[in-house]
Amino acid sequence: MLNTVRVLLSLLGLCLPLAQAKWAAAPAPLVTRWGKAVTPANVLGEYPRPQLVRRQWQNLNGLWSYAFAAVDAPRPQRWAGQILVPFPLESALSGVRRPLDERERLWYRRSFTVPAGWHGQRLMLNFGAADWDTVVWVNGHKVGEHTGGYDAFSFDVTDALSGTGPQELVVSVWDPGDSGGQPRGKQVREPHDIWYTSSSGLWQTVWLEPVPVAHIASLHMTPDIDRGRLVLRVDAPPGDRIHAVALAGSVVVAEASGPAGAPLTLQLKAPKLWSPSQPYLYRLTVELQHQGRATDRVSSYFGMRKISVGPDAQGRPRLLLNNRPLFQLGVLDQGFWPDGLYTAPSDAALRSDLETLKRLGFNTVRKHVKVEPERWYYWADKLGLLVWQDMPSGDETAEQGGPDISRLDGSATQFQRELTRLVTLHQNHPSIVMWVLFNEGWGQFDTARLTTLLVRLDPTRLVDSASGWNDREVGNVLDWHRYPGPEAPPATSGRAAVLGEFGGLGLPLPGHTWQAQANWGYRTYSDRAALTGAYTGLITRLEPLVRQGLSAAIYTQTTDVEIEVNGLLTYDRALLKMNERQVRAAHDRLFKVASQVR
Repeated sequence: MLNTVRVLLSLLGLCLPLAQAKWAAAPAPLVTRWGKAVTPANVLGEYPRPQLVRRQWQNLNGLWSYAFAAVDAPRPQRWAGQILVPFPLESALSGVRRPLDERERLWYRRSFTVPAGWHGQRLMLNFGAADWDTVVWVNGHKVGEHTGGYDAFSFDVTDALSGTGPQELVVSVWDPGDSGGQPRGKQVREPHDIWYTSSSGLWQTVWLEPVPVAHIASLHMTPDIDRGRLVLRVDAPPGDRIHAVALAGSVVVAEASGPAGAPLTLQLKAPKLWSPSQPYLYRLTVELQHQGRATDRVSSYFGMRKISVGPDAQGRPRLLLNNRPLFQLGVLDQGFWPDGLYTAPSDAALRSDLETLKRLGFNTVRKHVKVEPERWYYWADKLGLLVWQDMPSGDETAEQGGPDISRLDGSATQFQRELTRLVTLHQNHPSIVMWVLFNEGWGQFDTARLTTLLVRLDPTRLVDSASGWNDREVGNVLDWHRYPGPEAPPATSGRAAVLGEFGGLGLPLPGHTWQAQANWGYRTYSDRAALTGAYTGLITRLEPLVRQGLSAAIYTQTTDVEIEVNGLLTYDRALLKMNERQVRAAHDRLFKVASQVR
């Protein structure tokens, strides 16, 4: 009883300052138009998991209390102020914009109330992602912990609930940053050159959802265009049954029923294939039947597509989409924002970057050493962009031309755990066609073994084992980096030849840079006309390389990021630096050449 009173008093002390105080974004060198519109009342309100949707949910994004404490210290008694979740601590939109030292933990606190209609069900607390080591308490009871900065995780908090009133939620996060060996991508505490500001703490949506005791945990969908079918496996209690329905619009096109955990086949007559030019998505509903009664129902979607490598008429290996050669022209995408860092200020902002790439005529995005929220992949699925998904890098770097590094056991185990989660959590997206294991030797170890692991985890996609630098003659592609380039690897290795990075042409535009001076690109130009001419010249030089066997080229990069100014767009997404018509025309000419490959 005494503990309950303490919790209620604590919650009362939490709610009053949150209701009375005013929040404001911290000052930042640049802010996007979406960032200017962010308020605690409208922050990222879209359902965060588009491929496993339930009707009932409660968004916990918004203002939380926060505090700092020594890494081994107990929960703080005083709170420093308010932070806007899910923006990382170091971002302007968090309202704090302060680095997190590896010797301290970041603490969060808020309350929630369970809707009356949810009683009698289990309550799941879901986190899109938190960087890096996360511990969670509800009403003083520890409900779980998680390590990993890029993967979603959930806890059943039902047994920690107290009565029907406000419930206290406390979260603690420790982030070793670039002093640790964990996967972290380009995050550093002291940004410079191609290394950017860290994103510590909660950085994706936090939400609650009620589920039945017997419920659907996950879906695994495998399209098979050669047999015109989708193979579906549902993670649910053994002994229960599954009923799945595929729809084209509102028309039922396939149904299947069977035991939970067993593969179900949804046979499609003349299926519509997914591609960048026609990104057709089927709807899917899945129902769980427990003891003869429907207890859970989720909605999802899928695309029918196949990615592979096969010979052209001259015997050169090519990237194939749906059994036909398709040249993949893409952009390296860092996924950073001047106001939210790792977290886009809105769903519309996420979509806008991809729409810009589509408008310019690209068909591919390489998501560079970062994993995005699920809604980013949803927009790639819906808009029609092929995705090369990098595994976030960490630890030391293998020297160019040198052997793989030897990682400590803890670092190696964590990398493999997060790699496995990357694949299992994102394997249903038709847009993702390639897993990129290592980039330029960053943390590169056990390349052959981990390539085998990736193929075992997901035999339906391609593996780029080493993008740039240290090729180990494994995987599906031979990947070079050339700045500014372009050059092509030989298309004679039995693997497709791809140019994983090229370009990097820079142009700082006054009023739209992170800092006024000392910005850089791999090669810098003085005005838009010169930049456009240089870029279209690179694209023209790709044409003979495509004829000789090049299957893909990835330009660096979508946007400027901090002091790096080689983006197609400024960092605030306010300006496109090149002439759109000329860029699109150059791309169209390149695709015309590529279409002649047989």
